[in-house]
Amino acid sequence: MDQPWINHLPADVPAEINPDQFTSLVDMFEQAVNKYADTPAFINMGAKMTYRKLEERSRAFAAYLQNELGLEKGDRVALMMPNLMQYPIALFGVLRAGMVVVNVNPLYTPRELKHQLVDSGAKAIVVVSNFARTLEEVVDQTPVQSVIITGLGDQLSAPKRTLVNFVVKYIKKMVPKYHLPHARSFRDSLSKGRRQQYIKPEITNDDLAFLQYTGGTTGVSKGAMLTHRSVVANVLQANGAYAPALQDGKELVVTALPLYHIFALTVNCLLFLHKGSQNLLITNPRDIPAFVADLKKYPFTALTGVNTLFNALVNDADFKALDFSKLKLSIGGGMAVQKAVADKWQSITQTRLLEGYGLTEASPLVTCCPYDLDGYNGSIGFPAPSTLIQVRSEEGEVLPQGEVGELFAKGPQVMRGYWQRPEESSKVIDENGWLATGDIGYMDEKGFFYIVDRKKDMILVSGFNVFPNEVEDVVALHPKVIEVAAVGVPHDVSGELVKIFVVAKDKSVTEKDLIKHCREHLTGYKVPKLVEFRDELPKTNVGKILRRELRDEASNA
Repeated sequence: MDQPWINHLPADVPAEINPDQFTSLVDMFEQAVNKYADTPAFINMGAKMTYRKLEERSRAFAAYLQNELGLEKGDRVALMMPNLMQYPIALFGVLRAGMVVVNVNPLYTPRELKHQLVDSGAKAIVVVSNFARTLEEVVDQTPVQSVIITGLGDQLSAPKRTLVNFVVKYIKKMVPKYHLPHARSFRDSLSKGRRQQYIKPEITNDDLAFLQYTGGTTGVSKGAMLTHRSVVANVLQANGAYAPALQDGKELVVTALPLYHIFALTVNCLLFLHKGSQNLLITNPRDIPAFVADLKKYPFTALTGVNTLFNALVNDADFKALDFSKLKLSIGGGMAVQKAVADKWQSITQTRLLEGYGLTEASPLVTCCPYDLDGYNGSIGFPAPSTLIQVRSEEGEVLPQGEVGELFAKGPQVMRGYWQRPEESSKVIDENGWLATGDIGYMDEKGFFYIVDRKKDMILVSGFNVFPNEVEDVVALHPKVIEVAAVGVPHDVSGELVKIFVVAKDKSVTEKDLIKHCREHLTGYKVPKLVEFRDELPKTNVGKILRRELRDEASNA
Protein backbone atom coordinates (compact mmCIF):
# COMPACT_ATOMS: atom_id res chain seq x y z
CA MET A 1 0.00 0.00 0.00
CA ASP A 2 1.35 3.44 -0.90
CA GLN A 3 1.44 5.95 1.90
CA PRO A 4 -1.09 8.79 1.35
CA TRP A 5 0.80 11.43 -0.63
CA ILE A 6 -0.35 14.80 -1.86
CA ASN A 7 1.55 17.03 -4.27
CA HIS A 8 1.93 20.20 -2.22
CA LEU A 9 4.38 21.78 -4.66
CA PRO A 10 3.26 25.10 -6.23
CA ALA A 11 0.46 24.89 -8.79
CA ASP A 12 2.84 25.55 -11.71
CA VAL A 13 5.04 22.59 -10.76
CA PRO A 14 3.93 19.36 -12.49
CA ALA A 15 2.99 16.35 -10.36
CA GLU A 16 4.44 14.04 -13.01
CA ILE A 17 7.26 14.14 -15.56
CA ASN A 18 7.83 11.99 -18.64
CA PRO A 19 11.17 10.20 -18.16
CA ASP A 20 11.09 9.21 -21.84
CA GLN A 21 10.83 12.80 -23.09
CA PHE A 22 14.39 12.30 -24.37
CA THR A 23 15.70 9.02 -25.72
CA SER A 24 18.94 9.49 -23.73
CA LEU A 25 21.16 12.11 -22.11
CA VAL A 26 22.84 12.40 -25.51
CA ASP A 27 19.50 13.30 -27.09
CA MET A 28 18.96 15.92 -24.39
CA PHE A 29 22.49 17.26 -24.96
CA GLU A 30 22.08 17.45 -28.76
CA GLN A 31 18.81 19.36 -28.48
CA ALA A 32 20.38 21.86 -26.07
CA VAL A 33 23.52 22.51 -28.15
CA ASN A 34 21.42 23.01 -31.29
CA LYS A 35 19.00 25.38 -29.60
CA TYR A 36 21.58 27.46 -27.70
CA ALA A 37 24.58 27.09 -30.07
CA ASP A 38 26.05 30.57 -29.64
CA THR A 39 25.23 31.04 -25.95
CA PRO A 40 28.15 30.60 -23.54
CA ALA A 41 27.77 27.21 -21.86
CA PHE A 42 30.72 27.22 -19.43
CA ILE A 43 32.92 29.92 -17.94
CA ASN A 44 36.16 29.14 -16.11
CA MET A 45 39.20 31.27 -15.24
CA GLY A 46 37.84 34.07 -17.39
CA ALA A 47 37.44 31.90 -20.51
CA LYS A 48 34.09 31.10 -22.14
CA MET A 49 33.01 28.07 -24.16
CA THR A 50 29.80 28.24 -26.19
CA TYR A 51 27.37 25.36 -26.65
CA ARG A 52 28.66 25.09 -30.24
CA LYS A 53 32.26 24.71 -29.05
CA LEU A 54 31.17 22.21 -26.41
CA GLU A 55 29.47 20.16 -29.13
CA GLU A 56 32.55 20.29 -31.40
CA ARG A 57 35.04 19.42 -28.67
CA SER A 58 32.98 16.65 -27.09
CA ARG A 59 32.39 15.14 -30.55
CA ALA A 60 36.16 15.21 -31.17
CA PHE A 61 36.78 13.50 -27.83
CA ALA A 62 34.13 10.86 -28.58
CA ALA A 63 35.78 10.18 -31.96
CA TYR A 64 39.19 9.87 -30.28
CA LEU A 65 37.86 7.33 -27.76
CA GLN A 66 36.29 5.30 -30.57
CA ASN A 67 39.12 5.44 -33.10
CA GLU A 68 42.44 6.09 -31.41
CA LEU A 69 41.76 4.19 -28.18
CA GLY A 70 39.52 1.55 -29.77
CA LEU A 71 37.00 1.70 -26.95
CA GLU A 72 33.50 0.36 -27.48
CA LYS A 73 29.99 1.12 -26.32
CA GLY A 74 29.60 0.20 -22.64
CA ASP A 75 33.29 0.56 -21.76
CA ARG A 76 33.95 2.55 -18.59
CA VAL A 77 35.99 5.77 -18.68
CA ALA A 78 37.10 7.45 -15.43
CA LEU A 79 37.21 11.24 -15.04
CA MET A 80 39.48 12.56 -12.28
CA MET A 81 39.48 16.33 -12.22
CA PRO A 82 38.11 19.41 -10.44
CA ASN A 83 35.75 21.91 -12.08
CA LEU A 84 37.43 22.80 -15.39
CA MET A 85 36.27 23.18 -19.00
CA GLN A 86 37.83 19.79 -19.66
CA TYR A 87 35.24 18.09 -17.47
CA PRO A 88 32.09 18.77 -19.55
CA ILE A 89 34.05 18.13 -22.77
CA ALA A 90 35.17 14.72 -21.51
CA LEU A 91 31.84 13.98 -19.85
CA PHE A 92 29.75 14.51 -22.96
CA GLY A 93 32.42 12.92 -25.15
CA VAL A 94 32.23 9.71 -23.13
CA LEU A 95 28.41 9.71 -23.13
CA ARG A 96 28.21 10.48 -26.87
CA ALA A 97 30.51 7.52 -27.55
CA GLY A 98 27.98 5.30 -25.72
CA MET A 99 30.42 4.70 -22.88
CA VAL A 100 29.97 4.88 -19.12
CA VAL A 101 31.33 7.74 -16.99
CA VAL A 102 33.07 6.79 -13.74
CA ASN A 103 33.48 9.96 -11.67
CA VAL A 104 36.56 9.95 -9.42
CA ASN A 105 37.36 12.37 -6.61
CA PRO A 106 40.76 13.87 -7.61
CA LEU A 107 41.79 14.01 -3.94
CA TYR A 108 41.63 10.23 -3.56
CA THR A 109 44.63 8.44 -2.13
CA PRO A 110 46.22 5.67 -4.23
CA ARG A 111 44.34 3.00 -2.22
CA GLU A 112 40.94 4.65 -2.81
CA LEU A 113 41.68 5.25 -6.50
CA LYS A 114 42.79 1.66 -7.07
CA HIS A 115 39.56 0.28 -5.57
CA GLN A 116 37.37 2.39 -7.83
CA LEU A 117 39.32 1.70 -11.03
CA VAL A 118 39.49 -2.05 -10.35
CA ASP A 119 35.87 -2.33 -9.25
CA SER A 120 34.52 -0.37 -12.24
CA GLY A 121 36.83 -2.05 -14.75
CA ALA A 122 37.67 1.36 -16.24
CA LYS A 123 39.72 1.02 -19.43
CA ALA A 124 40.71 4.68 -19.68
CA ILE A 125 41.08 7.67 -17.38
CA VAL A 126 41.29 11.44 -17.90
CA VAL A 127 43.30 12.98 -15.08
CA VAL A 128 44.58 16.48 -14.28
CA SER A 129 48.37 16.54 -14.06
CA ASN A 130 48.21 17.71 -10.41
CA PHE A 131 46.96 14.23 -9.46
CA ALA A 132 48.91 12.12 -11.96
CA ARG A 133 51.38 10.89 -9.34
CA THR A 134 48.54 9.26 -7.38
CA LEU A 135 47.53 7.42 -10.54
CA GLU A 136 51.13 6.42 -11.27
CA GLU A 137 51.30 4.51 -7.98
CA VAL A 138 48.43 2.16 -8.85
CA VAL A 139 47.73 2.24 -12.58
CA ASP A 140 49.65 -0.99 -13.25
CA GLN A 141 47.40 -2.81 -10.76
CA THR A 142 44.19 -1.73 -12.55
CA PRO A 143 42.47 -2.53 -15.88
CA VAL A 144 43.28 0.98 -17.17
CA GLN A 145 44.90 0.75 -20.60
CA SER A 146 44.90 4.42 -21.62
CA VAL A 147 45.77 7.53 -19.59
CA ILE A 148 44.92 11.01 -20.84
CA ILE A 149 46.50 13.90 -18.94
CA THR A 150 45.43 17.54 -18.93
CA GLY A 151 46.90 20.66 -17.33
CA LEU A 152 44.68 23.02 -15.34
CA GLY A 153 44.87 25.72 -18.02
CA ASP A 154 44.57 23.50 -21.10
CA GLN A 155 41.25 24.92 -22.34
CA LEU A 156 42.26 28.57 -21.97
CA SER A 157 43.53 30.78 -24.80
CA ALA A 158 47.17 30.23 -25.84
CA PRO A 159 48.93 32.94 -23.78
CA LYS A 160 46.83 32.36 -20.67
CA ARG A 161 47.09 28.58 -20.99
CA THR A 162 50.89 28.75 -20.99
CA LEU A 163 50.94 31.16 -18.05
CA VAL A 164 48.48 29.22 -15.88
CA ASN A 165 50.18 25.87 -16.48
CA PHE A 166 53.61 27.42 -15.81
CA VAL A 167 52.50 29.06 -12.54
CA VAL A 168 50.70 25.93 -11.34
CA LYS A 169 53.68 23.69 -12.06
CA TYR A 170 56.74 25.82 -11.34
CA ILE A 171 55.68 28.70 -9.09
CA LYS A 172 53.00 27.10 -6.92
CA LYS A 173 54.56 23.64 -7.36
CA MET A 174 51.12 22.00 -7.44
CA VAL A 175 52.16 19.25 -9.87
CA PRO A 176 54.27 16.56 -8.17
CA LYS A 177 56.66 14.72 -10.48
CA TYR A 178 55.14 11.66 -12.09
CA HIS A 179 56.17 9.00 -14.58
CA LEU A 180 53.43 7.82 -16.93
CA PRO A 181 55.39 7.20 -20.14
CA HIS A 182 52.43 6.04 -22.23
CA ALA A 183 50.08 8.85 -21.21
CA ARG A 184 48.47 10.99 -23.90
CA SER A 185 47.71 14.70 -23.83
CA PHE A 186 44.09 15.86 -23.64
CA ARG A 187 44.79 18.66 -26.11
CA ASP A 188 46.38 16.22 -28.55
CA SER A 189 43.40 13.90 -28.10
CA LEU A 190 41.01 16.66 -29.16
CA SER A 191 43.27 17.63 -32.05
CA LYS A 192 43.38 14.06 -33.38
CA GLY A 193 39.71 13.50 -32.70
CA ARG A 194 38.76 16.47 -34.90
CA ARG A 195 40.27 14.63 -37.87
CA GLN A 196 38.55 11.34 -37.07
CA GLN A 197 35.00 10.21 -37.75
CA TYR A 198 32.56 10.16 -34.86
CA ILE A 199 30.11 7.29 -35.29
CA LYS A 200 27.07 7.84 -33.14
CA PRO A 201 26.14 4.55 -31.49
CA GLU A 202 22.57 3.53 -30.78
CA ILE A 203 21.99 4.76 -27.22
CA THR A 204 18.77 4.02 -25.38
CA ASN A 205 17.40 5.17 -22.05
CA ASP A 206 18.09 1.70 -20.64
CA ASP A 207 21.82 2.00 -21.29
CA LEU A 208 24.16 2.72 -18.40
CA ALA A 209 25.37 6.34 -18.24
CA PHE A 210 27.22 6.54 -14.90
CA LEU A 211 28.83 4.35 -12.31
CA GLN A 212 28.56 6.84 -9.46
CA TYR A 213 30.43 5.53 -6.45
CA THR A 214 28.86 5.63 -3.01
CA GLY A 215 28.72 3.31 -0.03
CA GLY A 216 26.90 2.02 2.98
CA THR A 217 27.78 0.48 6.29
CA THR A 218 30.05 -2.12 4.68
CA GLY A 219 32.88 0.35 4.15
CA VAL A 220 33.22 -0.73 0.52
CA SER A 221 32.47 1.99 -2.00
CA LYS A 222 29.95 0.68 -4.54
CA GLY A 223 29.06 1.89 -8.03
CA ALA A 224 25.44 2.99 -8.29
CA MET A 225 24.28 2.07 -11.80
CA LEU A 226 22.56 5.17 -13.14
CA THR A 227 20.97 4.71 -16.55
CA HIS A 228 20.32 7.44 -19.10
CA ARG A 229 16.64 7.20 -18.18
CA SER A 230 17.15 7.58 -14.43
CA VAL A 231 19.36 10.65 -14.85
CA VAL A 232 17.14 12.20 -17.57
CA ALA A 233 14.20 11.64 -15.22
CA ASN A 234 15.98 13.39 -12.36
CA VAL A 235 16.95 16.34 -14.57
CA LEU A 236 13.28 16.70 -15.58
CA GLN A 237 12.18 16.32 -11.95
CA ALA A 238 14.55 19.10 -10.90
CA ASN A 239 13.34 21.13 -13.87
CA GLY A 240 9.75 20.56 -12.80
CA ALA A 241 10.51 21.74 -9.28
CA TYR A 242 12.57 24.81 -10.15
CA ALA A 243 11.68 25.73 -13.76
CA PRO A 244 8.98 28.27 -12.80
CA ALA A 245 11.77 30.33 -11.24
CA LEU A 246 14.10 30.00 -14.25
CA GLN A 247 14.04 31.29 -17.83
CA ASP A 248 15.40 29.23 -20.72
CA GLY A 249 18.63 30.66 -22.09
CA LYS A 250 18.75 33.48 -19.53
CA GLU A 251 20.36 32.05 -16.37
CA LEU A 252 23.92 32.02 -15.00
CA VAL A 253 24.49 29.34 -12.37
CA VAL A 254 27.48 29.26 -10.06
CA THR A 255 29.01 25.78 -9.74
CA ALA A 256 31.28 25.62 -6.72
CA LEU A 257 30.43 22.04 -5.81
CA PRO A 258 32.64 19.59 -7.77
CA LEU A 259 30.95 18.17 -10.86
CA TYR A 260 32.07 14.67 -9.90
CA HIS A 261 29.59 14.97 -6.99
CA ILE A 262 26.13 13.71 -8.02
CA PHE A 263 24.31 16.85 -6.81
CA ALA A 264 26.37 19.24 -8.95
CA LEU A 265 26.43 16.77 -11.85
CA THR A 266 22.64 16.49 -12.14
CA VAL A 267 21.51 19.94 -11.04
CA ASN A 268 24.31 22.27 -12.14
CA CYS A 269 25.74 20.52 -15.17
CA LEU A 270 22.76 18.69 -16.67
CA LEU A 271 19.72 20.70 -15.56
CA PHE A 272 21.25 24.06 -16.43
CA LEU A 273 22.57 22.68 -19.74
CA HIS A 274 19.00 21.58 -20.53
CA LYS A 275 17.88 25.15 -19.69
CA GLY A 276 20.51 26.72 -21.99
CA SER A 277 22.16 28.48 -19.06
CA GLN A 278 25.68 29.77 -18.53
CA ASN A 279 27.65 27.78 -15.96
CA LEU A 280 30.39 29.50 -13.96
CA LEU A 281 32.82 26.76 -12.89
CA ILE A 282 34.72 27.45 -9.66
CA THR A 283 37.87 25.31 -9.65
CA ASN A 284 38.85 25.96 -6.01
CA PRO A 285 35.90 27.12 -3.87
CA ARG A 286 38.03 26.91 -0.73
CA ASP A 287 39.83 30.05 -1.89
CA ILE A 288 36.99 32.31 -0.77
CA PRO A 289 38.64 35.63 -1.81
CA ALA A 290 39.20 34.34 -5.39
CA PHE A 291 35.72 32.79 -5.42
CA VAL A 292 34.08 36.07 -4.38
CA ALA A 293 36.20 37.96 -6.94
CA ASP A 294 34.76 35.64 -9.62
CA LEU A 295 31.21 36.23 -8.39
CA LYS A 296 31.74 39.98 -8.65
CA LYS A 297 32.43 39.69 -12.40
CA TYR A 298 29.22 37.90 -13.38
CA PRO A 299 25.49 38.65 -12.89
CA PHE A 300 24.72 35.23 -11.39
CA THR A 301 21.09 34.16 -11.05
CA ALA A 302 21.42 30.76 -9.33
CA LEU A 303 23.87 29.25 -6.87
CA THR A 304 24.06 25.79 -5.34
CA GLY A 305 26.24 24.45 -2.58
CA VAL A 306 26.50 22.70 0.75
CA ASN A 307 25.92 24.28 4.14
CA THR A 308 29.69 24.56 4.71
CA LEU A 309 30.11 26.74 1.63
CA PHE A 310 27.11 28.96 2.39
CA ASN A 311 28.41 29.44 5.93
CA ALA A 312 31.83 30.53 4.66
CA LEU A 313 30.23 33.01 2.25
CA VAL A 314 27.82 34.65 4.70
CA ASN A 315 30.76 35.30 7.03
CA ASP A 316 32.85 36.97 4.33
CA ALA A 317 32.73 40.77 4.21
CA ASP A 318 33.43 41.00 0.46
CA PHE A 319 30.64 38.54 -0.30
CA LYS A 320 28.15 40.66 1.66
CA ALA A 321 29.04 43.63 -0.56
CA LEU A 322 28.13 41.84 -3.83
CA ASP A 323 25.17 42.74 -6.03
CA PHE A 324 22.47 40.09 -5.52
CA SER A 325 19.79 41.80 -7.60
CA LYS A 326 19.83 39.03 -10.24
CA LEU A 327 19.95 36.09 -7.81
CA LYS A 328 16.68 34.19 -7.73
CA LEU A 329 17.51 30.59 -6.78
CA SER A 330 19.81 29.28 -4.03
CA ILE A 331 19.80 25.53 -3.39
CA GLY A 332 21.49 23.67 -0.54
CA GLY A 333 22.07 19.92 -0.71
CA GLY A 334 24.50 17.16 0.19
CA MET A 335 24.07 17.83 3.92
CA ALA A 336 21.55 19.50 6.20
CA VAL A 337 21.20 23.27 5.85
CA GLN A 338 21.39 24.97 9.25
CA LYS A 339 18.75 27.51 10.21
CA ALA A 340 21.33 30.11 11.29
CA VAL A 341 23.05 29.89 7.89
CA ALA A 342 19.75 29.96 5.95
CA ASP A 343 18.56 33.01 7.91
CA LYS A 344 21.85 34.86 7.31
CA TRP A 345 21.75 33.95 3.62
CA GLN A 346 18.23 35.32 3.23
CA SER A 347 19.13 38.48 5.14
CA ILE A 348 22.20 39.17 2.97
CA THR A 349 20.98 38.06 -0.48
CA GLN A 350 17.22 38.59 -0.12
CA THR A 351 16.70 35.09 -1.56
CA ARG A 352 15.61 31.93 0.21
CA LEU A 353 18.08 29.11 0.70
CA LEU A 354 16.08 26.07 -0.43
CA GLU A 355 17.03 22.64 0.85
CA GLY A 356 16.90 19.59 -1.37
CA TYR A 357 17.32 15.98 -0.28
CA GLY A 358 18.57 13.02 -2.19
CA LEU A 359 21.12 10.28 -2.43
CA THR A 360 23.41 8.92 -5.12
CA GLU A 361 21.16 5.88 -5.56
CA ALA A 362 18.35 8.24 -6.68
CA SER A 363 20.39 10.30 -9.17
CA PRO A 364 20.10 12.14 -6.53
CA LEU A 365 16.97 14.33 -6.06
CA VAL A 366 14.13 12.84 -3.96
CA THR A 367 12.55 15.87 -2.30
CA CYS A 368 12.82 19.63 -2.74
CA CYS A 369 11.53 22.72 -0.99
CA PRO A 370 9.14 24.74 -3.16
CA TYR A 371 10.81 27.68 -4.90
CA ASP A 372 8.24 30.07 -3.38
CA LEU A 373 8.74 28.94 0.23
CA ASP A 374 8.60 31.91 2.60
CA GLY A 375 11.78 30.97 4.42
CA TYR A 376 13.71 28.18 6.11
CA ASN A 377 11.41 25.73 7.91
CA GLY A 378 13.85 22.92 8.70
CA SER A 379 12.22 20.48 6.29
CA ILE A 380 13.58 18.72 3.20
CA GLY A 381 10.42 19.78 1.35
CA PHE A 382 7.98 17.74 -0.70
CA PRO A 383 8.55 14.73 -2.97
CA ALA A 384 9.91 15.72 -6.39
CA PRO A 385 7.53 15.22 -9.35
CA SER A 386 6.81 11.51 -10.10
CA THR A 387 8.28 10.52 -6.71
CA LEU A 388 6.53 8.58 -3.96
CA ILE A 389 7.76 8.39 -0.38
CA GLN A 390 6.80 5.98 2.37
CA VAL A 391 7.73 6.09 6.04
CA ARG A 392 8.21 2.53 7.34
CA SER A 393 8.69 0.97 10.75
CA GLU A 394 11.55 -1.45 11.44
CA GLU A 395 9.08 -4.26 10.76
CA GLY A 396 8.37 -2.83 7.29
CA GLU A 397 4.95 -1.43 8.16
CA VAL A 398 3.89 1.76 6.35
CA LEU A 399 3.43 4.45 9.00
CA PRO A 400 0.87 7.28 8.99
CA GLN A 401 1.59 11.01 8.88
CA GLY A 402 3.49 12.26 11.92
CA GLU A 403 5.10 8.94 12.88
CA VAL A 404 8.86 8.48 12.61
CA GLY A 405 10.44 5.70 10.55
CA GLU A 406 12.82 4.98 7.68
CA LEU A 407 12.14 6.87 4.44
CA PHE A 408 11.62 4.78 1.31
CA ALA A 409 11.49 6.40 -2.13
CA LYS A 410 10.14 5.22 -5.46
CA GLY A 411 10.41 6.88 -8.86
CA PRO A 412 12.06 6.73 -12.29
CA GLN A 413 15.26 8.28 -10.87
CA VAL A 414 16.12 5.24 -8.71
CA MET A 415 19.27 3.38 -9.75
CA ARG A 416 19.25 -0.04 -11.42
CA GLY A 417 21.32 -1.40 -8.52
CA TYR A 418 24.96 -1.60 -7.43
CA TRP A 419 27.52 -2.59 -10.03
CA GLN A 420 28.22 -6.34 -9.82
CA ARG A 421 26.68 -6.54 -6.32
CA PRO A 422 23.24 -8.13 -6.62
CA GLU A 423 23.07 -9.04 -2.92
CA GLU A 424 23.83 -5.46 -1.82
CA SER A 425 21.31 -4.19 -4.37
CA SER A 426 18.54 -6.39 -3.00
CA LYS A 427 19.18 -5.03 0.49
CA VAL A 428 18.29 -1.47 -0.56
CA ILE A 429 15.74 -1.96 -3.38
CA ASP A 430 12.78 -4.20 -2.65
CA GLU A 431 10.83 -6.30 -5.15
CA ASN A 432 8.42 -3.41 -5.80
CA GLY A 433 11.18 -0.91 -6.62
CA TRP A 434 11.17 0.97 -3.31
CA LEU A 435 14.61 2.33 -2.33
CA ALA A 436 15.57 2.22 1.36
CA THR A 437 17.26 5.57 2.02
CA GLY A 438 18.71 4.70 5.43
CA ASP A 439 17.40 8.05 6.72
CA ILE A 440 14.88 8.33 9.54
CA GLY A 441 12.14 10.94 9.19
CA TYR A 442 8.45 11.79 9.13
CA MET A 443 5.83 13.79 7.22
CA ASP A 444 3.93 16.64 8.90
CA GLU A 445 0.30 17.63 8.39
CA LYS A 446 1.22 19.97 5.50
CA GLY A 447 3.08 17.26 3.58
CA PHE A 448 6.61 18.50 4.41
CA PHE A 449 9.17 15.79 5.13
CA TYR A 450 11.77 16.06 7.89
CA ILE A 451 14.95 14.07 8.56
CA VAL A 452 15.57 13.33 12.23
CA ASP A 453 18.38 10.77 12.13
CA ARG A 454 20.33 8.34 9.99
CA LYS A 455 19.86 4.63 10.22
CA LYS A 456 23.21 4.07 8.60
CA ASP A 457 26.44 4.51 10.52
CA MET A 458 27.66 6.61 7.61
CA ILE A 459 29.27 9.94 8.54
CA LEU A 460 28.48 13.05 6.49
CA VAL A 461 31.29 15.62 6.26
CA SER A 462 30.45 18.74 4.21
CA GLY A 463 28.14 16.72 1.99
CA PHE A 464 30.59 13.85 1.42
CA ASN A 465 30.01 10.31 2.67
CA VAL A 466 32.58 8.84 5.04
CA PHE A 467 32.20 5.14 5.74
CA PRO A 468 33.21 4.15 9.29
CA ASN A 469 34.52 0.74 8.20
CA GLU A 470 36.92 2.36 5.76
CA VAL A 471 38.35 4.69 8.42
CA GLU A 472 38.54 1.81 10.91
CA ASP A 473 40.32 -0.44 8.40
CA VAL A 474 42.99 2.21 7.88
CA VAL A 475 43.48 2.94 11.60
CA ALA A 476 43.66 -0.80 12.32
CA LEU A 477 46.64 -1.05 9.95
CA HIS A 478 48.69 0.90 12.52
CA PRO A 479 50.86 -1.61 14.41
CA LYS A 480 50.09 -0.01 17.79
CA VAL A 481 46.29 -0.30 17.52
CA ILE A 482 44.21 -3.24 18.76
CA GLU A 483 40.66 -1.99 18.18
CA VAL A 484 39.02 1.09 16.71
CA ALA A 485 35.55 2.51 16.12
CA ALA A 486 34.78 5.56 13.95
CA VAL A 487 31.70 7.75 14.42
CA GLY A 488 30.44 11.14 13.32
CA VAL A 489 30.04 13.93 15.85
CA PRO A 490 28.11 17.17 15.21
CA HIS A 491 30.06 20.18 13.98
CA ASP A 492 28.79 23.71 13.29
CA VAL A 493 30.66 24.12 10.02
CA SER A 494 30.99 20.73 8.34
CA GLY A 495 27.87 19.06 9.76
CA GLU A 496 29.91 16.24 11.25
CA LEU A 497 33.52 15.43 12.08
CA VAL A 498 35.11 12.00 12.15
CA LYS A 499 36.01 10.83 15.64
CA ILE A 500 37.80 7.57 16.42
CA PHE A 501 37.79 5.59 19.66
CA VAL A 502 40.98 3.56 19.95
CA VAL A 503 42.18 0.70 22.12
CA ALA A 504 45.97 0.86 21.87
CA LYS A 505 48.35 -2.10 21.89
CA ASP A 506 51.21 0.22 22.79
CA LYS A 507 50.43 3.18 25.03
CA SER A 508 53.18 5.25 23.39
CA VAL A 509 50.99 5.87 20.32
CA THR A 510 49.63 9.42 20.19
CA GLU A 511 46.73 11.24 18.56
CA LYS A 512 49.20 12.89 16.16
CA ASP A 513 50.66 9.51 15.18
CA LEU A 514 47.26 8.15 14.20
CA ILE A 515 46.14 11.26 12.32
CA LYS A 516 49.42 11.31 10.36
CA HIS A 517 48.93 7.62 9.55
CA CYS A 518 45.38 8.28 8.32
CA ARG A 519 46.50 11.17 6.11
CA GLU A 520 48.69 8.75 4.17
CA HIS A 521 45.73 6.52 3.29
CA LEU A 522 42.59 8.67 3.31
CA THR A 523 41.26 11.73 1.49
CA GLY A 524 41.37 14.81 3.73
CA TYR A 525 37.69 14.94 4.68
CA LYS A 526 37.83 11.29 5.85
CA VAL A 527 40.77 11.84 8.22
CA PRO A 528 39.71 11.76 11.91
CA LYS A 529 39.79 15.15 13.60
CA LEU A 530 39.22 13.73 17.08
CA VAL A 531 40.89 10.75 18.78
CA GLU A 532 39.92 9.25 22.12
CA PHE A 533 41.82 6.37 23.70
CA ARG A 534 39.85 3.76 25.66
CA ASP A 535 40.73 0.62 27.58
CA GLU A 536 37.84 -1.15 25.84
CA LEU A 537 34.98 -0.46 23.44
CA PRO A 538 31.29 -1.26 24.10
CA LYS A 539 30.13 -4.41 22.29
CA THR A 540 27.05 -6.54 21.71
CA ASN A 541 26.82 -10.08 23.08
CA VAL A 542 28.30 -11.37 19.85
CA GLY A 543 31.22 -8.95 20.01
CA LYS A 544 30.06 -6.30 17.52
CA ILE A 545 31.24 -2.81 18.45
CA LEU A 546 28.30 -0.55 19.36
CA ARG A 547 29.02 2.46 17.16
CA ARG A 548 25.65 4.07 17.91
CA GLU A 549 26.38 4.05 21.66
CA LEU A 550 29.73 5.74 21.04
CA ARG A 551 28.13 8.23 18.65
CA ASP A 552 25.42 9.18 21.15
CA GLU A 553 28.03 9.54 23.86
CA ALA A 554 30.28 11.71 21.68
CA SER A 555 27.36 13.86 20.49
CA ASN A 556 26.21 14.58 24.04
CA ALA A 557 29.67 15.30 25.41
